[in-house]
Amino acid sequence: MRRLALTAAALVVATPGCAAFGDDADGTQVAAAFYPLAFVADRVAGDLAEVDNLTTPGAEPHDLELTIKETAVIAQADLVIHEQGLQPAVDEAVEQNAAGDVLDAAAVVGLQPFADDHDDHGGEDDGHDEPHHEDDGHDHDGGLDPHFWQDPLRMADLADAVADRLADLDPEHADDFAANAASLRADLEDLDAAYTDGLADCERHTIVVSHDAFGYLTRYGLEVAPVSGLSPDAEPSPATLGELQRLIEDDGITTVFSERLASPRLTRSLAADAGVTTAVLDSIEGLTDETADQDYLSLMRANLAALREANACR
Repeated sequence: MRRLALTAAALVVATPGCAAFGDDADGTQVAAAFYPLAFVADRVAGDLAEVDNLTTPGAEPHDLELTIKETAVIAQADLVIHEQGLQPAVDEAVEQNAAGDVLDAAAVVGLQPFADDHDDHGGEDDGHDEPHHEDDGHDHDGGLDPHFWQDPLRMADLADAVADRLADLDPEHADDFAANAASLRADLEDLDAAYTDGLADCERHTIVVSHDAFGYLTRYGLEVAPVSGLSPDAEPSPATLGELQRLIEDDGITTVFSERLASPRLTRSLAADAGVTTAVLDSIEGLTDETADQDYLSLMRANLAALREANACR
């Protein structure tokens, strides 16, 4: 079905004088694979380009399957922004259909490796290797963590790269794109400072989260213990659950964090067994009906407030 969609989309776009589904848009067209990439593209482009988010609100980006229409958007875009390895369906569609410029966020921001285990969450790698995307529980075999948007400074680096690509496509507005990227960088640096200050003095520094999407928070002194691996739907082993229960007891952890885009079944069960509460830590992989009026910046600040409360930060 995926290859059928790719072929059908290519035929639609290849038809002379016929845009996909009759929607022949003017101006620069940008296709962003999922919400954090779309947020950056929107802020940098302003009203000078049209940005389409390929992952619909409420959908889990890891499991995205593209429709014919979404594949046609990729084929017609002047710029496609994706993260190689995170969404296989998007990677395949980009390889087979993208006719414009392609920006791989993973190659721009420098992904850090997954922690080897729950007791080792530090260290960063500024290399540009491809991110690991196999769902193998907690053992990522030294792969790279794709959830870079939890680090505001990496988001700022992506914004600069998007501004450069848009300037190549629309040189007349290069100064506008650069100014928009600089404005976003200022907002993101303020956010980074809020995290640095807000998490500097806490009673606890370990958080138990739904899946392995928060490793970049280690730069603020946190240690992250995920219930599941890269996929939020992965089933943890009994040994992992037992380890997490001991960690909660030993470290005096009061909260197990669930997510809006993932089922809370496992986190609620773990919290109930351990006798602690649950709260929401948004992975910001996408918006939902509940967060439709928010954006990346406000959700990150809401996450900070939740972290400060859970870890008794002063």
